[in-house]
Amino acid sequence: MRLIDLSAPVDASGWEPEPVKHTVMSAAEGARHMTDGMRKNFGIDLRPEELPGGEFLTNDMLYLSSHTGTHVDAPAHYGTRADGQAARTIDEMPLDWFDRPAFVLDVRDTAGRTVDAAAVELALKAIDYRPQPMDIALFRTGAAEWAGSQRYFTDFIGLDGSAVRYLMDLGVRVIGTDAFSLDAPFGAIIEKYRATGDPGVLWPAHFAGREREYCQIERLSNLEALPAPHGFSVTCFPVKIRGGGAGWTRAVARVTDPE
Repeated sequence: MRLIDLSAPVDASGWEPEPVKHTVMSAAEGARHMTDGMRKNFGIDLRPEELPGGEFLTNDMLYLSSHTGTHVDAPAHYGTRADGQAARTIDEMPLDWFDRPAFVLDVRDTAGRTVDAAAVELALKAIDYRPQPMDIALFRTGAAEWAGSQRYFTDFIGLDGSAVRYLMDLGVRVIGTDAFSLDAPFGAIIEKYRATGDPGVLWPAHFAGREREYCQIERLSNLEALPAPHGFSVTCFPVKIRGGGAGWTRAVARVTDPE
């Protein structure tokens, strides 16, 4: 069995709409910080120079959105209700959703910005696969090529509501993409709304989650490393953030190579 990393790093050097702040406390700074904290909080007196090499432990401080890097969106991200009930947050989602057989659909050649149900059906026929209930669906849009740049947030292919509903009708409850969003880019969505005046074209993939619960994995990477479109499993447990609308994940594919 091989493990294939499908995750994008949290990288403070890349372009983000909400910039990431990442500071590193050195081992020497960690010694001072730890001994000060021991004195203040526990009444224990220890000098930094008493530690081996005058060093303790490094520490990373991060300020970032839960939607930075590869992450899982919970139903609560899409709205307050799902399936007629209060939408569940990321810490409330069942773990068995996130360790499942998976398949990947390559939609890089899609005309326009949006994949609909008919396109999903054709893509499944092209790989000769019928999804099983609770399979994880992944979409390779090619957007990962622009990760770290502003273009990553404006140039990608999304799903419409019909595509999400089609997959949910098949029993899929986790849908992933290598793009910034499962929906089309902001500009394409607003342009369509201005042309039609129909609020139903606003973020239809996300808002389909108000009708039935499902989760998205956004900002995947390395989907091109998967050796086949199906016959592998994905593990993508989200970080347990109490009350959170999303949680970061280290998404990994498990591939069994033929002997």
